[in-house]
Amino acid sequence: MTEPVFDESRRLQDRLHALVPGGAHTYARGADQYPEFMPPVLTRGSGARVWDADGNEYVEYGMGLRAVTLGHGYAPVVDAVRAVLDEGLNFSRPTVTELAAAEDFLDLVPTADMVKFGKNGSDATTAALRLARAATGRDLVAVCEQPFFSVDDWFIGATDMAAGIPAATRDLTVRFGYNDAASLRARFAEHPGRIAAVFLEAATALAEPEPGFLEEVRALCDEHGALLVFDEMITGFRWSPHGAQSVYGVTPDLSCWGKAMGNGFPIAALAGKREYMELGGLNTDADRVFLLSTTHGPESLSLTAFRAVARAYRETDPVGAMERAGRRLADGVNAAAEAAGVGEAVAAIGRPSCLVFTTRDAEGAPSQAYRTLFLQELLRRGVLGQSFVVSAAHTDADIDHTISAVAGALTTYRKALEAGTVDGLLQGRPVAPALRRTAAPRRLPGGSAR
Repeated sequence: MTEPVFDESRRLQDRLHALVPGGAHTYARGADQYPEFMPPVLTRGSGARVWDADGNEYVEYGMGLRAVTLGHGYAPVVDAVRAVLDEGLNFSRPTVTELAAAEDFLDLVPTADMVKFGKNGSDATTAALRLARAATGRDLVAVCEQPFFSVDDWFIGATDMAAGIPAATRDLTVRFGYNDAASLRARFAEHPGRIAAVFLEAATALAEPEPGFLEEVRALCDEHGALLVFDEMITGFRWSPHGAQSVYGVTPDLSCWGKAMGNGFPIAALAGKREYMELGGLNTDADRVFLLSTTHGPESLSLTAFRAVARAYRETDPVGAMERAGRRLADGVNAAAEAAGVGEAVAAIGRPSCLVFTTRDAEGAPSQAYRTLFLQELLRRGVLGQSFVVSAAHTDADIDHTISAVAGALTTYRKALEAGTVDGLLQGRPVAPALRRTAAPRRLPGGSAR
């Protein structure tokens, strides 16, 4: 195995830290999420492969934080976007592309009556909350105990990274458990007549809804007059092009979409029932809601990219391709872990189109240090990713490469388990949760940390 070098990536990462807070524009992409001395700074991608500034090539997983389902540089999307570049991108009135994109979206999501486009997921979720508050006249929001709904104060104030957010705002968000309808019922009882909306992902990589759970959430919202909002950022176009709401047969009042809609181009959407969406329009007698009115929301490139993505989902089966690749990868990884005698510590788990991996220590507890060791050994063997989330572009060769890399990485992982420590095997500090109250320890010249 030829050892990769990261000299240029480390130089560029240092420059990023000097110019960009955190060294990245997304916390989940930060250098603290990867082994300390192996922070690839990427230059390009094609299909499921990416290259870094040192020329190292990787099979990539996660695929742009799950935003790329068709593969990097997917030709039908790129060609469609290239065709409109010379025609202008942003105008003073709506374009025919906006209408066509809305028609395409509502054809894919027939459970919604209307749609409005934005640029990122937080645009959509915050707009949904504002709409729900206007529709109900209430102030509280109940959010499921799931990783992420928005960069805006109403959600971030309820996380460990709440600096700068007033207590009055933080107090407007309450939480309930997934697959725990009783906890949501308790929130309604504790705050009678105050909860405007209930936010949740219908499913996650690790958790499917138990029988009756989503139906009971729907019933509780109806009983207490709150709007049900599904976050379809990940499930949309990965569970189904019609969203998790179609998979599980429960229709929300509003749903929020993004990520894979543009196969990497920046686009998001808020969709829902006409009676609520029209509160942000012209056909209302109520006080109007300022609903997703942005300069770049209707620019032609991203809407064109979405239309090409929608066409790909109509004419081919990306979800099926992801599920087949994911099953093959999970079977191979788990077989390699059993063969290495570490099956209790390392496993590929979750929905095949959205796999994650476990990394446990010798005591069987989830471990950031062992996770970092696994990431380090995968990087050394040409695999990049914080998960095993696939795209439809992952080929059999990509999967075979990854299974071989995992088998090699597990040789080192087993040594760490046998020793009861990663010391001497892990280079640098462990990775840290992306959303945390304090910064990770900083390594000083000479190797000490603070």
